Amino acid sequence: MTEMTEILRVDQATKTYGKRGEKQYQALKGINFAVVAGEFVAIMGASGSGKTTLLNILSTLDKPTTGHVFINHEDNSTLNANQLADFRSRQIGFIFQDFNLLENLTNRENIALPLTLQGMASNRIDPLVDKIATRLGIEAILAKYPVEVSGGQKQRVAAARALVHEPAILLADEPTGALDSRSARELLDTMADLNQHDGITTLMVTHDPFAASFASRILFIKDGKIGTQLLKDGLPRQQFYHLLIDHLGTAE
Repeated sequence: MTEMTEILRVDQATKTYGKRGEKQYQALKGINFAVVAGEFVAIMGASGSGKTTLLNILSTLDKPTTGHVFINHEDNSTLNANQLADFRSRQIGFIFQDFNLLENLTNRENIALPLTLQGMASNRIDPLVDKIATRLGIEAILAKYPVEVSGGQKQRVAAARALVHEPAILLADEPTGALDSRSARELLDTMADLNQHDGITTLMVTHDPFAASFASRILFIKDGKIGTQLLKDGLPRQQFYHLLIDHLGTAE
């Protein structure tokens, strides 16, 4: 990483649910952090800590009540619904816990979907799909349908779909949550490899310490606020995992 280019900045973001005059719940309470190009950041927190709300705001599926989110230096709070959809399709890749693949499309068609929705010509789409499928080792299953492949392969297809349009940032929501331990390990190894060798800027939300240990930095969210963080700082992943376990044991 030659330059510390900011890909994501969250500036005093809050999120309050409920109407004025009624009982309100503040899910986020002034969140501030930034992610620079080439980082792999994990966000950890217990159920109800604000992880999902934060991820919905980062992915532009929701807007903060106050504050701002900048992706590639663009403030998405100023965009209307159509502009947001276009922004999302260009700048953000998303991996869901439950894959979110369309069962009536082949794996190739699923991966191509972001490019198809952008109106790209099919003769330009196919080489891009082939390139990312080869990178993720799924070229042999492109003609199959999601129902015909394993959970681990489905998540690789989902990862390929998230990356085919070369987004500014990859967001992952509990990406190993629906996988067995072997498939989870393979996906995390792949995500770490894409980050280290392809420079894919990644932000992953997880409650799993093993998954979080693949990141280079971990932010902890509790009661709607970012509290402490842990830096890998060159440590081997296994040592970072043990450091994280120790941290979680003393965090309460």
